[in-house]
Amino acid sequence: MKESNLQSLLTDIDQQKKSLDACRPFPASVLEKLQEALDIEYTFHSNAIEGNTLTLNETMLVLKEGLTISGISLREHLEAVNHKAAIDSIRAMLTKVVPMNQEDIKYIHALVLKGIDNRYAGHYRDVEVMISGAKHMPPPPQEVLGLMNGFSSWLVERQDERDLHPVRLAAQAHLRLVGIHPFIDGNGRTARLLMNLMLLKYGYPYAVIRSDMDYRMRYYQSLDQAHTRQMDEPFEVLVAECVSAMLDKYLGAIPKR
Repeated sequence: MKESNLQSLLTDIDQQKKSLDACRPFPASVLEKLQEALDIEYTFHSNAIEGNTLTLNETMLVLKEGLTISGISLREHLEAVNHKAAIDSIRAMLTKVVPMNQEDIKYIHALVLKGIDNRYAGHYRDVEVMISGAKHMPPPPQEVLGLMNGFSSWLVERQDERDLHPVRLAAQAHLRLVGIHPFIDGNGRTARLLMNLMLLKYGYPYAVIRSDMDYRMRYYQSLDQAHTRQMDEPFEVLVAECVSAMLDKYLGAIPKR
């Protein structure tokens, strides 16, 4: 896609956000119901991308009613509960004055893998990993700490400098983290949570990358393009489209003033 397509998307997003900001403060009852529904939707799609077999309705029953779904593994239940806890945590992080850094990323990851792999939850990997179906090969484990230190510095600097559009910053944070693949498991979920933490920090709603096959293929292909061919724009466009779609949902649900 041409650069103008991304820029056009960002311009439209800025206008959507301006319209949404004009509706603030949002009615608490409307916002609570909307966030509850979107948290369930986000949890379902983010886990389904990684192979979780809970349906959207089953995810809702696990999160809202605390039910155990017959035929579904304990791990898949934990993935749903943990992801919702991580969403709540990134909202709580918004009160931080200092920029987000790798300690925040490790904390998010610890929530994602809580009770699933406590040995590696919140800790960088010490083994080689591969990304199924991708050409990109993550760096060896001995390089992870140095790369994460560099990534953390980049993330702090970009938050301080504010020299990237927030949607591009969020997309780049995802791209760079998943490229390093610092954890033995849970990299995708953690990268998407970091991406959405960045969006929330700058007043945007989080982006839900859908798990439908077309979206999933486009998601993985654009990640691989970025990591193997240095073509970041297809992924940035995908994220921008998801942000725009979420802004439309908020604008449709929040009463106009």
